[in-house]
Amino acid sequence: MFGYINSESSLALARIEKTVFISYRRTNAPWVLAISQNLTHNGYDVFFDYTGLASGDFETAILENIHARAHFLVLLTPSALERCGDPGDWLRREIEAALDSKRNIIPLMLEGFDFGTPTIANQLTGKLASLRKFNAMTLSAEYFDAAMEKLRNKFLNVALETLVQPASPEASQVATDERSAVASAPAVAEEELTAQQWFERGISATDRDEAIRFYSEAIRLQPDFAGAFNNRGAARHIKGDLDSALADYDEAIRLEPDLEKAFYNRGIARKANGDLDGALEDYNEAIRLRPGNPINFNNRGVARYAKGDSDGALADYDEGIRLQPDYAIAFNNRGEAHYNKGDLEGALADYDKAIRLQPDNGGFYFNRGIARMAKGDLDDALADYDEAFRLQPDVADAFYNRGNARDDKGDLDSALRDYNEAIRLKPDFAIGFNNRAITHLRKGDLGPALHDCNEAIRLKPDFAEAFDSRGEARQANGDLEGALADFDQAIRLQPGHAAALRNRELVLKAIADHSKS
Repeated sequence: MFGYINSESSLALARIEKTVFISYRRTNAPWVLAISQNLTHNGYDVFFDYTGLASGDFETAILENIHARAHFLVLLTPSALERCGDPGDWLRREIEAALDSKRNIIPLMLEGFDFGTPTIANQLTGKLASLRKFNAMTLSAEYFDAAMEKLRNKFLNVALETLVQPASPEASQVATDERSAVASAPAVAEEELTAQQWFERGISATDRDEAIRFYSEAIRLQPDFAGAFNNRGAARHIKGDLDSALADYDEAIRLEPDLEKAFYNRGIARKANGDLDGALEDYNEAIRLRPGNPINFNNRGVARYAKGDSDGALADYDEGIRLQPDYAIAFNNRGEAHYNKGDLEGALADYDKAIRLQPDNGGFYFNRGIARMAKGDLDDALADYDEAFRLQPDVADAFYNRGNARDDKGDLDSALRDYNEAIRLKPDFAIGFNNRAITHLRKGDLGPALHDCNEAIRLKPDFAEAFDSRGEARQANGDLEGALADFDQAIRLQPGHAAALRNRELVLKAIADHSKS
């Protein structure tokens, strides 16, 4: 007598399956296309997102096509897992779906990929930690055909007891459309795959000149390789070659107009080049292409802040924090915008949050120290500057600001030591010379004060504060005519300079009194 089979389950029998899903980063599309073409030619039903599915169709189509296929190939390059720390990353989600549905998972490793590399191992959290347990195989451009034969005959030619779930008509239609697009694509040449290998070498390189050489070789082999232009631009930017970097970003965008990374990177380069309007245009486009990326909002906020648009900057930082509630740098930047608007409490709250999230960032303590100093909390400000120095002992601005706090507390000798260190670290620090001059003046050291004022003016000839300071030093030294000339110049440079206006009245009175006597 036969028992009953539950009508809500299916019976899985061991059999050879020829249905495959391929998971990958879009940067590595030529590899996946070549794999798909080979498998399809040998009778396999292959699905991968080749055309870039519309957002409305994406989740359902991807997940249903994973469940409808017995084999799951994941293409692993040195950079493939770099965003898998984000639970919403789609490569991660695809791998997790395959794990949950017990697909036959086969990691395909390209040159340079190693599960033991710290940057890769750090991404293998949660369910992804089990990925390293699966039998993997290596692919290379030179021996591609041999590797594919091994994949078909050894890794895919196994009897499986895998329960596949038929896809919905909508997901099946998506698969059909993708197959048609793949079928019409030209065969992938070995040069393209070799270019990909050079590209991945560039990503792994620690030496920037070497990285540029690797990306250049990838471009030589594949002149339309937008990702290689983008990455070479980033390497050139880090080396300080902004013009070459911008040329590379321009070419990357020409080749691939929806390459969000290239707009983001070009925005950074344009801002560094002083082109704030161009930077804003690029950040706007990056946000349009990837509205869920918090870093794009943060960077647009930085550009808006640099243009004096504190309200626009605050709105962008708010959105960046909404998208990523632990975004420490966005809290710090929002603190700066609050500070600029005079909202010291809001600034301090943001700096506190940034420090809680990233307590080893000296810049955050430095900024909180400035806000505390503005509130008159000199002891707390000094404590923050001390911590900033412990974490980043070679920041000129931090010494300068601690010097200001010590000067305000009347600790003039300590203030001078801080100004000395700030100037040592930044020899062209005009405001550092000016403030050291003021401290010398308060100590009655007129010679050093005049020397520092002269140096500040040499470095920055339109520095009204330095002319006012030199005027005070000259007045204290009995040079009333020289003092008057300096106060006049300070007022010409900054017509509303209250201290210079007041000092000029005092020296004019002193000159008049002297003439009467």
